[in-house]
Amino acid sequence: MKLTIVFVGLDYHQAWVQVCVMDRRGNVLVNRRCPNDRQAIAALVHQYSRRVQASIEACCGAAELAEELIDHYGWSVDLAHPGYVARMKQGPDKTDFGDARLLADLERVGYLPCVWLAPEPIRELRRVVRFRQQLAAQRRDVKLRIRALLRDGRVPRPTSKAWTVPWMQWLKTTEQVSKQSRWILDRYLKRLKELLLEIRVVEKRLAQMTKEDKVVEQLLRQKGIGLITAVTLRAEIGRFDRFRTGKQLSRFCGVSPRNASSGERQADAGLVKAGNRQLRTVLIETAHRLARYEYRWIAMKAKMRHRGKPGSLVAAAIANRWVRWLYHQMQTVSQAA
Repeated sequence: MKLTIVFVGLDYHQAWVQVCVMDRRGNVLVNRRCPNDRQAIAALVHQYSRRVQASIEACCGAAELAEELIDHYGWSVDLAHPGYVARMKQGPDKTDFGDARLLADLERVGYLPCVWLAPEPIRELRRVVRFRQQLAAQRRDVKLRIRALLRDGRVPRPTSKAWTVPWMQWLKTTEQVSKQSRWILDRYLKRLKELLLEIRVVEKRLAQMTKEDKVVEQLLRQKGIGLITAVTLRAEIGRFDRFRTGKQLSRFCGVSPRNASSGERQADAGLVKAGNRQLRTVLIETAHRLARYEYRWIAMKAKMRHRGKPGSLVAAAIANRWVRWLYHQMQTVSQAA
């Protein structure tokens, strides 16, 4: 058994993995395609050493393979940020051979841009949370199609607010639509009801999955946070203590301003647009709620609106400040979780 350390780059694909093994001096010991199986990968790498520092680009299925290699063989495995890795390439050509070698080399010199490897419970929670987001998107799509069908048929709008109980009752019984439109509308309403029931089932499962989660419990104690907001923050952020500062967390969530300064010109260019889009959406919605019910954020909104700032910018600013504040509130419970 060789005790010298080797650096391994794994270019992940569903059926196979390109494996590049490199020594301390940067010499490529092997760069070969392997079946997508931990035993086959380990058998190839262990021909050279059992002390392994590996890297694999973050993609669908990569976290599971990384965790298997850590648990079964004690490897040190880093997940690489695919966007940053792509920018570090020396040329425009893309090959699996070159990608695996680049990952191994970046791991060797310590320049690999890493992302957090979430533990399995967090990954499972993410799957369920994102499944609910998919159902909510389908529900929104059905509602948009219903509104489009009414516009296309030039149906006059009722006085009641859309999607309230009276409005839905009118939608089910109105005779102002044509025969074929009514047939389509009834199926849209049926699909809408099915989606609503399915979303409720998913929400019950989320509540059951997180009923003993200390981080979720602490989040639910905060003003303006309900179950969906809490589980989304838990799933996408994971551990609050993995960030060094509240500003770093805010940038991860995509609610901090992006700097676009050059020379004497100092300017912002909107939000950084980083991280998960649904996470940013949830935080903006939370900011709107806070600006209606909590004095601190009501005052901040009034001050910014008085200065002529638009509502969208105000909501983003509140979300940014609130996330930084939340970071400090969650430190103790996140470290204990």
